[in-house]
Amino acid sequence: MTDASSPAMRDPGAHPASIHDEGAPVSAPVSAQATVPVPLTLDGTQEAPVIRLAAPAAPAAAAEAILARAEALTAQDTQVLRIVVAADPATSGRLLDLGAARPVGDGVEILPGLLWQCAARWLPKARPPFPELFTATAGRRHPLRPGTPSGTVYARTIPWLDRRLSFRTMTEPGDVALFSAWMNDPRVAAVWQETGTLEAHAAYIAGLQADPATLPLFGCLDGRPFGYFELYWARESRLGPLYESGPYDRGWHVAIGDASVRGRPALSAWLPSLMHYLFLDEPRTQRVVGEPRADHAQQVRNLHASGFATIATVDFPHKRAALVALSREHFVRDRLWVPGAAAADAAPRPPAVPA
Repeated sequence: MTDASSPAMRDPGAHPASIHDEGAPVSAPVSAQATVPVPLTLDGTQEAPVIRLAAPAAPAAAAEAILARAEALTAQDTQVLRIVVAADPATSGRLLDLGAARPVGDGVEILPGLLWQCAARWLPKARPPFPELFTATAGRRHPLRPGTPSGTVYARTIPWLDRRLSFRTMTEPGDVALFSAWMNDPRVAAVWQETGTLEAHAAYIAGLQADPATLPLFGCLDGRPFGYFELYWARESRLGPLYESGPYDRGWHVAIGDASVRGRPALSAWLPSLMHYLFLDEPRTQRVVGEPRADHAQQVRNLHASGFATIATVDFPHKRAALVALSREHFVRDRLWVPGAAAADAAPRPPAVPA
């Protein structure tokens, strides 16, 4: 991990205690079956906003539009307790089927902790959990892993940047050349120690892509790559034997190649989004781990400010590392996708499941 940005910033902005919005219709995202704008209105309170379907619409498109509005309400605000939905039974049923809402009386309400675990909202090609069948690699017992995905694997609009963040596989022309340029950048090379030729780097990426235990990705803002992310299943990795790894623990390495994508706003966008992707990609993943250099104080501080905890110090031939971990429960319960939500002085969160 090479990013040396400051800890994730807090965003104090929140809608007022009482809200009323007769705003423009909301367009459903690309995944929706219809592209006709869906008219919604918003009222209620900060803790319990009410989204109302203002005119008949196809249930799939209406549900997607409601989820988009719910995402906007909870992307920067930890104080939303529940989002009441006033819609027709078919649309409400769609929300229930997606797992974003729960039934309450004659209607439904969206809970932030449910909404932000709906994989299809952020994963363009969301896959069902791969059937569990154990095997062994180099004497390490682990579940058989699914095939490597292709294309964009995660996408999210970042409101405080007003930009679209995505992670995609490295399959486009020029990807390896850009990776090679980053690895030969002295700032990146000081940590990664992967300087080399284009041919060597092509072989390196090809090896990772052929291994179901690893996934190399580019992080992009508005389609332009800014960083390299190397994801791995912890049990099969060099880290696996050094702690009690769970069968679905995931790990990651990062190199921010674009020096302009640094600082608090960028860090508070890509870091929780990457964790979000890892938890969405495999619902059985309960923990994400990392292994930054133990003496990289700034990076360790950034991780702590983003919800990670140091649980051990481990030694590799090339470095002494801090073993850091983030649990799914902490990420979801404390809404760590919100900037500053993990800060020690962050505002108390309402209960994850209100009475």
